[in-house]
Amino acid sequence: MLTAADGRVLAEVDRMRDELRHELQAKRGKWAGGLRKFLTADAVAASNSIEGFKVSTVDVEDLIAGERDVEVSEENRAETLAYERMMTYIQTLHDVDDFTYSKGFLNALHWMLQGHRHTERRPAGQWRPGPVYVTDARDPSIAAYTAPDADHVPALTEELIDWLNTDDGTHPLVRAAMAHLHLVSIHPWADGNGRLSRSLQTLMIAREGVLAPEFSSIEAWLGRPGNTWEYYQVLGRRGHTYRPDQDVSEWIRFNLTAYHQQAQTVHARWVRSGTVWAELEEYVAGIRLDERVISALHDVAMSGRVRRTRYEQSEGLSLQQAQRDLRDLVALRVLEPVGKTRARFYTAGPAYPPAALEIAGTPTTLESPYER
Repeated sequence: MLTAADGRVLAEVDRMRDELRHELQAKRGKWAGGLRKFLTADAVAASNSIEGFKVSTVDVEDLIAGERDVEVSEENRAETLAYERMMTYIQTLHDVDDFTYSKGFLNALHWMLQGHRHTERRPAGQWRPGPVYVTDARDPSIAAYTAPDADHVPALTEELIDWLNTDDGTHPLVRAAMAHLHLVSIHPWADGNGRLSRSLQTLMIAREGVLAPEFSSIEAWLGRPGNTWEYYQVLGRRGHTYRPDQDVSEWIRFNLTAYHQQAQTVHARWVRSGTVWAELEEYVAGIRLDERVISALHDVAMSGRVRRTRYEQSEGLSLQQAQRDLRDLVALRVLEPVGKTRARFYTAGPAYPPAALEIAGTPTTLESPYER
């Protein structure tokens, strides 16, 4: 199935992921926890954006932290929190010894994702009762893909479950990509098939055990506009109907590119995050503030803003302590408040160290693994 070029790219992905694992173990900086939260929020935001639910990563971070006054629609809020709950559950399964895949498990995940939308015509946590079509983006009267008959869904998912629970010796990253393709091709539910298929891929990568679950998803990569377009193009070229014997070489190559570039992206953010933290440590020591405020300043550099709720949670502070710290930073003009009391957040002020902002804002150049 794999070409020589595929094998080379896969070996590079394995090497990068193994190196990142060693770096995470060797340098357990406080910023690592923040990076994990960011990566989870980024995956949620990206996967939902593919389906048309647009919430920025920083807004997802705030929603996950329990912030109520985030300016998003109620629909986007509900979709974000549902996906985050499902993703959190998936992350807890990465090292469960007696874990097995089952039809009931997949339907339970679907209920977590779509339970708030459950209707008789579009049931959550149950196989679809009728036909389903993926329509052409340019003309919704044309079916770009017609899923298998609803009567065939139980048997097809049973075959998929059997395959998921059997180690056939294929590389775990390739198996995860194929699981995604199999599930989205069967399209077992009336809605939510894309997100469930991407989540299944994330779970399988996490259970490989090389990296922590938060570092295992390629959903953020898939959610970038150009990549999302190509994602739909590659899926569209698999044919207009279900074909289990299709040529999957293009799909495998697409996913290996995603793994490779996401590994580059995560490593670059890890390095950038640690460098910013070190810069802020030196700055905070110079102005004689408690070192705990570094986490607030770090959020501002890496995400563009910080809210009192998130700072309070990250440092385990009382409401009064968090408010006092942020007031002190505002008084020093390191931070600037934006908005009214309940919805207030803080951005970089005139005295914020420019070096930290410059490091955080330096973009990463990604290598295309097949185009050397």
